[in-house]
Amino acid sequence: MPSLYDLTLAQLETLLDSWQEPAYRARQVWHWLYQRLVTSFDEMTDLPLRLRARLKEHFALGRLTPIAEQHSADGWTRKWLFQLPDGSQIETVLMEYDGERRTVCISSQAGCAMACSFCATGQMGFVRNLRSGEIVEQVLWAARALGDERLSNVVYMGMGEPFANYASVMESIHRLTTPASEGGLGLGARKITVSTVGLVPGIRRFAEEGGQVNLAISLHAATDELRTKLVPINARYPLHELVRAAREYIERTNRRLSFEWALIEHVNDTLEQAQALVELVRQTNPRPGVNLVHVNLIPLNPTDGYSGRAPQVARRQAFVNVLKRAGIPCTLRVRRGIDIAAGCGQLRARHKKNG
Repeated sequence: MPSLYDLTLAQLETLLDSWQEPAYRARQVWHWLYQRLVTSFDEMTDLPLRLRARLKEHFALGRLTPIAEQHSADGWTRKWLFQLPDGSQIETVLMEYDGERRTVCISSQAGCAMACSFCATGQMGFVRNLRSGEIVEQVLWAARALGDERLSNVVYMGMGEPFANYASVMESIHRLTTPASEGGLGLGARKITVSTVGLVPGIRRFAEEGGQVNLAISLHAATDELRTKLVPINARYPLHELVRAAREYIERTNRRLSFEWALIEHVNDTLEQAQALVELVRQTNPRPGVNLVHVNLIPLNPTDGYSGRAPQVARRQAFVNVLKRAGIPCTLRVRRGIDIAAGCGQLRARHKKNG
């Protein structure tokens, strides 16, 4: 049975018109889905019983079935492993921070074809693309879990490569950013980040969209030899092509982008890699003296399928110091949810192993 979340508002309007329902009914349903965050058709109390019954007959209200849920010991991170009707499994992580930031990390595919060596999702391989409704539903699930607190940020950094599922990802973003006054969730575009391992055509297409959604590129190495070992897609889109596309994105949008870098001890945490990264950032910026690239450094989340580990504190700081001395904006992130396998693909791998 199809999910109601798979319909756009225009498709819902067309459907209800064919059912000879008044035009305003579609926006009522939309309001219940994205503003009231209902979990059953029976909760849509301003709809006639006949319409609720007909919707229930033709549609499911969601596809996500939780099969595992974990909470970190510090109480700041929650992770869900969901099963979809066809047996595919995906992960969603909710991270809360001091202050007002509450971020959900969502999946865009079940599995991933990019085969990044240190990533648990890459180690499991590709299963299928997610529908736009399956992507959106993860965000709504997290929003419900927060209760009275409001979700502030969405990052497409979970399972899968977003630009390999471009149409569904962009439709989900449109759904999430539809203003609350129009019945949508009402997230600001600048509160959403899409992360890619470097699919150059996707980056260029994303730039042409001209939106305000943030772009992050999972870089992880600043030389082609090492990056191809860590991120095999680099053999198809080597660094010089990636840098050119990233620079074109900045020039077209005037938006800052982020380079993501998982620090792996004695692999990509060397001073040589740090200096190569400095040069690569300089090449990416559109002109000297302009810093529109930010580097996010994340100590590696360990996985069973990869022997690497996070560097010791001194090595992390030495890497950071090289960037800071060169004037490169950077942040050394705190690893979240290590005790609950919060890294991409880890909970599924653990559940499969234990199951």
